Amino acid sequence: MEEAVVIFAFGPVHITATVVTTWGMLLVLGVCARLATRDLSTDAPGMLQTALEGAVLAVENAIEGLVAGRSALLLPFIGTLWLFVGVANLTGLVPGLHSPTGDLSTTAALAFLVFLSVHWFGIRAVGFKAYARHYLSPNPILLPFHLLGELSRTLALAVRLFGNIMSLEMAALLILLVAGLLVPVPILMLHIVEALVQAYIFGTLTLIYIAGGMEAQQEQSKEKE
Repeated sequence: MEEAVVIFAFGPVHITATVVTTWGMLLVLGVCARLATRDLSTDAPGMLQTALEGAVLAVENAIEGLVAGRSALLLPFIGTLWLFVGVANLTGLVPGLHSPTGDLSTTAALAFLVFLSVHWFGIRAVGFKAYARHYLSPNPILLPFHLLGELSRTLALAVRLFGNIMSLEMAALLILLVAGLLVPVPILMLHIVEALVQAYIFGTLTLIYIAGGMEAQQEQSKEKE
């Protein structure tokens, strides 16, 4: 992994190229979201509104397939995560920029956010006491193994996305260096497909972890009753 490029610093706080790229990406997403949703209509929706509603409906169906009745609760987080990771993966296609998800610090932050969200939604589903009881079942001696499983899963989530995106960019660069500009379109298409696939996998794994936590705690709570 190459050393992070520091753009500027505030004392001990260093702002790297990855951070600046992420800020720019968030700004673009915010502007696009504002422009796309400012003229919504219930009577005669345009093509853009229809496409956006179709995307939201697809995310809702994906959530309902794993956690029935929880799409309204999980849609904002899962939808935003899918959108962010997908755009971040594709940012490397812009000349002079690298995908923020090709930096381990970004994927580690995303994985930590997923780690917190799993517990947050689990606690909201059954309450803190019932949720915490899971880590002591069926025997308190299993607590360290439960915690180790949570940490290893979070680490794997961060490393998987980082490794895939970094290797994708390196492979594209090596092929272009060898073949020159003779095959830019096929390489571009492969990059887009792989970037979207990795975003889908990351979001789906997050949804599976959240769904598993919520359902496990709910089942255990019913057994206690």
